[in-house]
Amino acid sequence: MPNQLGRSLVNRATRRIAMVMDLGNPLSPSLLTPVHDALAASGYQTLLFAEHRGRMDALEGLFDRSVDGAILSTVTLDSRLPYELERHHTPFVYLNRLSDLVERDSVSADDAGGSAQVARMLLDVGHRDFGLLLGPEMTSTSRDREAGFTAVLAQHHLAVPPEWIARTDFTEASGRAAFDEVMSAPQRPTALFCANDWMAVGALNRARELGIRVPEDLTIVGFDDLPVAGWATINLTTVANPVEDSSVAAAKALLHRLEVGPDEAYVHVVSPTRLVLRATHGAPPRR
Repeated sequence: MPNQLGRSLVNRATRRIAMVMDLGNPLSPSLLTPVHDALAASGYQTLLFAEHRGRMDALEGLFDRSVDGAILSTVTLDSRLPYELERHHTPFVYLNRLSDLVERDSVSADDAGGSAQVARMLLDVGHRDFGLLLGPEMTSTSRDREAGFTAVLAQHHLAVPPEWIARTDFTEASGRAAFDEVMSAPQRPTALFCANDWMAVGALNRARELGIRVPEDLTIVGFDDLPVAGWATINLTTVANPVEDSSVAAAKALLHRLEVGPDEAYVHVVSPTRLVLRATHGAPPRR
């Protein structure tokens, strides 16, 4: 520790990295632990910053040189935070969510590719009527998961009607509400693709409350393969998001950036996803 402290004083480095998260996002705990462990292995501390819907006053500690860099896991497409970090010359990396406004190193899942796998699987078993329960429109995850799914449908001259699309946030309660919104249409889809697992769990719970059998009457598919998806009472068909690998890659990318500086070209890592077939998908019911 004395040697590390001495090096920090000479280099004006704090040996601290900020992790900026939305604590209400169910994915956040799965991102934090691998980042913390990877940074600790290199002698860095992890400081947690909770973002509150883009409020900069909650993030002032990122701009006063009390951290060497930051990992952003909750950025929105219109967030001011990347601009502020750039203005204060604070190195940062995008993890999980991306921004098109300021280019930096990034690590994210193949959101479009994963949702395309779902669309192809549902088409293969006979579905033609699809509903989408999506997250916030200004998040790259929701945008790309919708884009990958609908692109495959377009190849088969299919589209999702607007009344079968609900946009909300990534919680179980929102999944319930979105389910009611989509399934209250005069005609109902035979399959629901949900932008994350917790929304899918909410939809699944609501379906059971209403006596809608899954998958006999309705197919429900999620995304992320969180631990809840594998519970015996849930057994959700979903897309595996390699969260741990992505988190470690983001930590290493930031540490590398601190070594090489801003002149080296930025690297964008896209982690492959995998379709996990469980018990909530099946062929569409006969009309």
